[in-house]
Amino acid sequence: MARIVVFGEALVDLVGEPGGRRFRADPGGGPANVAVGLGRLGETVTLTTGLGDDAFGRLVTGHLTASGVTPEVCPTPFTPLAIVSVDEEGVPSYDFAFPWVPSTPAVPADTAVFYTGSIAAGLAEGRPAEEAMAAAPTVAYDPNIRPTLLGDPESERRRVERQVALADVVKASEEDLGWLCPGADPVEIARGWLRLGPALAVVTRGPRGCVAVTSSGQVERAAPEVEVVDTVGAGDAFMSGLLSGLLAAGLLDPVRRSDLAGGDEALLSRPLAMALASAAVTCARPGADPPTGAELKAAL
Repeated sequence: MARIVVFGEALVDLVGEPGGRRFRADPGGGPANVAVGLGRLGETVTLTTGLGDDAFGRLVTGHLTASGVTPEVCPTPFTPLAIVSVDEEGVPSYDFAFPWVPSTPAVPADTAVFYTGSIAAGLAEGRPAEEAMAAAPTVAYDPNIRPTLLGDPESERRRVERQVALADVVKASEEDLGWLCPGADPVEIARGWLRLGPALAVVTRGPRGCVAVTSSGQVERAAPEVEVVDTVGAGDAFMSGLLSGLLAAGLLDPVRRSDLAGGDEALLSRPLAMALASAAVTCARPGADPPTGAELKAAL
């Protein structure tokens, strides 16, 4: 089976109770969530990340291995933490304690897809992520902006565009695009990104679904109706479902790149449905808890 290499942070989300003084400790981190989602869907996946030799690190490692992920761990002084506040609509905001300084990850010869994004893609001016992206046969990328850890939007926009140019599949939320390019139409930003190099760019729009953009035009899909508990990890679950669907269709093989670049409704319908259903299942329960293959099948 094709190997997916994920590079990025694994951490513990300390999720505060609304109006309370207690926090729930959940394994998280955007790239780790994507890896877990892929592992639960039956994909062969390795996560290169940084963790401490502490109780939180053991919590995260157990979570990864139980979900079918092989962790490649770089030691850190302590396990990275995200302090998560969830508003009345279930939308999270984050503050971080982040000790990991990554080096360039290995891209083994049997790697089919390399995925990165979020915090790790911006560390060391993005060089570790970009060196691995340049070495991989197929690259998927999600900027997954974390403003509290980043510089000004203009410098971050230049970094993100540099990394977009190294990717084949890009996913970004309307919120992230609004931070990077205030006032611009998110779908127009995605179209502009295609000119930098990717074959497929997808804009997620929360309860309004998503828009996928290729050289053939755009494909819009509505989100399934769901009673939202919170949206923690929803975008990561979307990416897991999307990549699993594209892999199943053979569209992440470099020899099929022109097919992906010209993807239309018929070609992209199933991968987008898997992505949206995966996000919906995650939104219906607390924390970043993506579906298993059986749960996703039931949701489609």
